[in-house]
Amino acid sequence: MSVFKKLFKQTFVYGLATALPRALAIVLVPLYVTVLGTKQYGVYASLMAFLILGNVLLSYGMETAFFRFVNKHVEQKKLVQSTALTSLTVSTVLFLTITLLVNDSLANFLEFKAEYVTYGLLILALDALAVLPFVWYRANEKPMKYAVIKIFNVCVNLGLNLFFFLVLPGWAENTPDSFWTTIYSEENKVAYVFIANLIASAITLVVLFPLYIKIGFGFSKIIWKGMFKYAFPVLIAGIAFSINEAFDKILLKYLLPENIAEAEVGVYAACYKLGVFMTLFATAFRLGIEPFFFNHAESKNAKQTYATITKYFTIFGSIILLFVIVYVDVFKRILIPESEYWGALSIVPLILLANLFLGIYHNLSVWYKVTDRTKFGAYISVFGAIVTLGLNFLLIPLISYQGSAIATLAAYGSMMLLSYFFGQRNYAVPYDIKRIGGYLLLASGFSVLSFYVFERDLIIGNVLLLVFLLLVFFSEKKEFGSILKR
Repeated sequence: MSVFKKLFKQTFVYGLATALPRALAIVLVPLYVTVLGTKQYGVYASLMAFLILGNVLLSYGMETAFFRFVNKHVEQKKLVQSTALTSLTVSTVLFLTITLLVNDSLANFLEFKAEYVTYGLLILALDALAVLPFVWYRANEKPMKYAVIKIFNVCVNLGLNLFFFLVLPGWAENTPDSFWTTIYSEENKVAYVFIANLIASAITLVVLFPLYIKIGFGFSKIIWKGMFKYAFPVLIAGIAFSINEAFDKILLKYLLPENIAEAEVGVYAACYKLGVFMTLFATAFRLGIEPFFFNHAESKNAKQTYATITKYFTIFGSIILLFVIVYVDVFKRILIPESEYWGALSIVPLILLANLFLGIYHNLSVWYKVTDRTKFGAYISVFGAIVTLGLNFLLIPLISYQGSAIATLAAYGSMMLLSYFFGQRNYAVPYDIKRIGGYLLLASGFSVLSFYVFERDLIIGNVLLLVFLLLVFFSEKKEFGSILKR
């Protein structure tokens, strides 16, 4: 099997495992926006933004370090695995113990109900304890087991959400003196979102527990120091990334007037979900590509392979960008059926393009990962975080969530460009810049025409999409055909 076919197979399986959690998010958006309303949906979105940062802090770059050290120290593979597992387990238990002791103070500081913060802390801990087992599956190229457990988690979460929002209210109403009445709250429905997530995370960890026994606990101070040294820049990059990914919702909550803040966060977060198609594609690709990059770093044609992969990622990403823009009015009625949210639709092209830039950045980041220069990832991500924070602080008071969307696009675009320029100096990859840039510019230009100039006219949008697809087909059919024959 050629490296491209193997990559496609793994990416497809990881994509399936990634698609279903994202599909859960998509399926539940219409339910959430209808049942919760803009304010409670805003509470959900802003607390989940904090959880994104928490996930990064609790894994502290060990995921990437695990990949690198397992491949770099094959003779000590078992000790590397047990050291990483021990490190993450101990740090997670300490985190949960300390934060639960100060839960009320933390809730007051963050301006959330203490109940919500408790749920969030427990979810963070359970998800952190599941990190190493899932990484183990990826590092040992067992995508099917990875996918099955991820899909199981999705099914549990989805089932619980449907129960809490569609079944429980009826049971509570029809049996007023029953157990169901005591656990149902009409005014606090957002709590059920966190409870469903918490139960699903707990059950998933139980399913993964046999890997704890298989990997075992052990610790090497020398290996841990090396892993942490490698992981620390990844941690800094992860913190910066979480700022880029989630702090827009947090800053909207605190920078806008209190009487509109939660509703504005809810509207913005709901329309942000329309960018899930690009996020899904980029995330699935990254999950498949990261072990691939490390495993083929020493191959003779590694750089050319990386260049080809990046070009085709850009092509498929550009098609997704234009497709979603053309059919955005169809998607909005399916995913966000409540018209009170549609005022934020103008952010969708910006968010889609931003996530495409982020996906390209992840492809370009191969240079600092395979050369052990992860500090550059930290530098680039910190720069992106500075752009995110600076523009959000500047623009939110002026143009609300529009400023957040602009900040996201500027941050990911600048990170993409910086990674390319630094990479070409330190690990030159022969990217086809002419075609990659051409596809990006053309897809972006057609998107602007379809969405802003022709105001989402479906006929004109379809013509633009067809023209783009034909240009890609005639430009790439020879090379794409040769790849399929390998």
